Amino acid sequence: MSLADLAAQAGGGIARSNVLNSVDEYEKYHASYGGDEEKRKANYTDMVNKYYDLATSFYEYGWGESFHFAHRLKGESLKESIKRHEHFLALNLGLKPGMKVLDVGCGIGGPLREIAAFSGAHITGLNNNAYQISRGEVLNKRAGLDKTCNFTKADFMNIPSADNTYDAVYAIEATCHAPDAVGCYAEVLRVLKPGQHFAAYEWALTDKYDPENATHRDCKAKIEIGNGLPDIRTEARIVEALKAAGFEVLRSEDLDKTSQVTWYDPLDPSRWSLNSFRLTKVGRFFTRNLVKGLEAVKLAPEGSVRVSNFLETAADGLVDGAREGIFTPLLFLLARKPLH
Repeated sequence: MSLADLAAQAGGGIARSNVLNSVDEYEKYHASYGGDEEKRKANYTDMVNKYYDLATSFYEYGWGESFHFAHRLKGESLKESIKRHEHFLALNLGLKPGMKVLDVGCGIGGPLREIAAFSGAHITGLNNNAYQISRGEVLNKRAGLDKTCNFTKADFMNIPSADNTYDAVYAIEATCHAPDAVGCYAEVLRVLKPGQHFAAYEWALTDKYDPENATHRDCKAKIEIGNGLPDIRTEARIVEALKAAGFEVLRSEDLDKTSQVTWYDPLDPSRWSLNSFRLTKVGRFFTRNLVKGLEAVKLAPEGSVRVSNFLETAADGLVDGAREGIFTPLLFLLARKPLH
């Protein structure tokens, strides 16, 4: 995506004249602006939709089509690590040609397309954001995958599929948006065939997180506002939620512990990379000021700079949370639906 595309698509499905008001409304959900967790959970559909309408073009401009972090090896580019991270999930699910698979919270479908091309499976992306689906449909067709990949607009708290529909289900850094983890996982269990598997990468607080520590609370609040989250759950709560929903948990592992390159390396302000220049401190500075100029001449809608700002806040919170050892986006989970 070019900078001109970013300016043209800023705001997603929100009318250009309403972008600034939507930024105001979104920010008020969060602690930094007087919001609280219960309000975020009660209004999560509106909050998450506003977030992705506002943030998607920035994500695609800076990150590409797959909006997630990855376990990374030395000598491996960010793009290569993201593909391997997606292939790892497909291999753990045993995906094969002809299998019917659900991607829960699929974004614009970057992982969906990569996993479909890698495995030959037919994948349906579940997403409650109309703009992301429309963008994903364009990209599916461009990739020649519109016959094996499709989208359903729906809330993952109420999946519009019959019981026992899918051969496998996965979620990549998506169910962290759920207001109720047990309820979300229970829906996944319901639509999954007996004996089949659910795999996920989850955002989680580690056991080092101390709610009495002001620095820890500040990191958590920055991550929540910058990423559209009602809350961030601990690793233990996530595993407990899977079990409470009825899953057999086969594996729970923070892949950050074996990553040779830190997952937050692309966001680290001290690093430099030509391959992912837009994510570096200098690249983000240029983007921020270019967006400011585009907004000033009305090529980008009013409010675009504030979206850029809260995404910068997110990057700072993610890096700080990682350095404090209190946060990981690489909690890998593999669970099975019982046969009976």
